[in-house]
Amino acid sequence: MSSQPPTPSALRVVPGTVPSTPKAWTRRRQSIDAADLAKGVLAGDRTRLARAITLIESNAPTHAADAAALLQHILPHTGNSFRIGITGVPGVGKSTFIEHFGVHLCDAGHHVAVLAVDPSSSVTGGSILGDKTRMEKLCNHPNSFIRPSPSSGTLGGVARKSRETLLLCEAAGFDIVLVETVGVGQSEISVRGMVDFFLLLLLAGAGDELQGIKKGIIEMADAMVLTKADGDNVLRAETAAGELRRVVAHLQPGTVGWKIPVHLCSAIEKKGLADIHSTLESFQSFTKDSGVFDRRRKEQEGAWFRNLLREALMDWFQTQPGMVDRIQSTQEQVLAGRLPAALGVQQVLGALSAEKD
Repeated sequence: MSSQPPTPSALRVVPGTVPSTPKAWTRRRQSIDAADLAKGVLAGDRTRLARAITLIESNAPTHAADAAALLQHILPHTGNSFRIGITGVPGVGKSTFIEHFGVHLCDAGHHVAVLAVDPSSSVTGGSILGDKTRMEKLCNHPNSFIRPSPSSGTLGGVARKSRETLLLCEAAGFDIVLVETVGVGQSEISVRGMVDFFLLLLLAGAGDELQGIKKGIIEMADAMVLTKADGDNVLRAETAAGELRRVVAHLQPGTVGWKIPVHLCSAIEKKGLADIHSTLESFQSFTKDSGVFDRRRKEQEGAWFRNLLREALMDWFQTQPGMVDRIQSTQEQVLAGRLPAALGVQQVLGALSAEKD
């Protein structure tokens, strides 16, 4: 995994450019120069990178064009990182692992961006946990960048704009991007669709070692790590590792030809981190030599395009005259048991076709 450090760039404050009135300041802040913002991102300016991510994450319709222009500017400079998804049930120690493993990677010369997707508050919609407070050592490392984002109820445990945020981090020069998911269950497998390597964290000593772990998630994992393998938990972790190795020996791996390794790790004691790092390097070499790496990236881009197209079509569909009311009334008939769901969909689509004719 090659490492190209971001070039530091200081923000310049030009005297006399700050408007004297709040109203003027509001107008100035609403004006976004996508090309200038992209230039700051490419220069490795962390403040500009944070602003760019905020723009990408915005749901304001007025920001859509600026966000698209920004992505167009930085796109030629993306794709050069190794993307790693990290998942596991709540309590497995994802944040602790990511902090210590991230520091290990940074100390090895890599520049690491962490996209930490926090559970969303049902009241404010914002992040609850705040990973910058949970990853203090990594946050303060000069080679790292951490961006917590609320999941906002997104199925799959990753924020809706995580893909675009990942591209911005790549453009800023980060050669490893870690995507932490919220760990909400089977839907976690959606993270597989945006990363190169899928790491599943498990906790030994919590009863059935496979409890709550769906077969599909294990099959998609490129490596598994038993966390908190220290103190009195070492023996339980070793026993669980043996069990998992027997299980994966009979499964078809998500990456054909790759043997899924099972590691033991104690993040706080820094044990096992080097072995996991070595596995990542071996996997990257294996997939690039076999052509799997590039093929998977292209498949992911195609799937993401189709997903965005479906969302755009749904948004367009609901803006058609009278369509929201028609959908609502049809749904009420379905819920009342007066209309089969499939027939209801046909009627809504038929109404749209009739209006177009």
